[in-house]
Amino acid sequence: MRISDQIAGQLHTLIQQRKLQPGQRLPAERQLAEDLGVSRTALREAIQKLSSRGLLESRVGAGTFVQTPPSQPNWHEQVISPLVPLMRDDPQYRYDVLETRQSLEVSTAWHAAQRATAQDKTRIQRSFDALLHYQHLQDTEASANADAQFHLAIAEASHNAVIVQVMRSLFELMLNTVAENRRLMFVHDNTKVLEQLTQQHYQLMQAILNGEPEQARSVISDHLNFVHDKLTQADADTARLQRLGRLSPSVATSS
Repeated sequence: MRISDQIAGQLHTLIQQRKLQPGQRLPAERQLAEDLGVSRTALREAIQKLSSRGLLESRVGAGTFVQTPPSQPNWHEQVISPLVPLMRDDPQYRYDVLETRQSLEVSTAWHAAQRATAQDKTRIQRSFDALLHYQHLQDTEASANADAQFHLAIAEASHNAVIVQVMRSLFELMLNTVAENRRLMFVHDNTKVLEQLTQQHYQLMQAILNGEPEQARSVISDHLNFVHDKLTQADADTARLQRLGRLSPSVATSS
């Protein structure tokens, strides 16, 4: 995967995350390059690629503006968007998302540990630092977003164009499930679970920075299994409380 293609994907994701609408101007080139951790030359190439796809428009002396995407079948709208209400209405779908992430992220972590460039590693470190920052502020929404961004940064460091595109398309779905997963896991013993998750993220980052693919694969697998186990426990606790709530007051008291 060419660097310019990777940066174009990162820029497109950034536009979606900041919810920039058609007609809105992108931040100044210097700021945008700094936000993405890339050179201004590489950023210009990425902007040209998105412009050729009708997603951006560069205006001399005015800047670069978001364009209305060309009208065409949208895989995200057709495949991903319908899953969002399913996730909301049936929490069990989160386990399907975890299975999908297990299939994808074990591979991306392994490849990222072998292929990550210096820019990739910087972006992964920045994502991890952002996660720590928002966790310290106890900003649950921003923490969930930073968590998802961290995993996406690792996927992009794999330099597998197909997997990266799938992960980007799944970003909204993954963000929704990460936010809900963190909420459920923190119901009991918030501090301990948060410490464990933070340590797992740190170990994953270090394995990639140190170029240890087997360690990276092992850590991400253990991490996702840990999340699965905590969610299963949370669901069991909820079901137990619901059963108790259906008992009559006299039975509940006598028990």
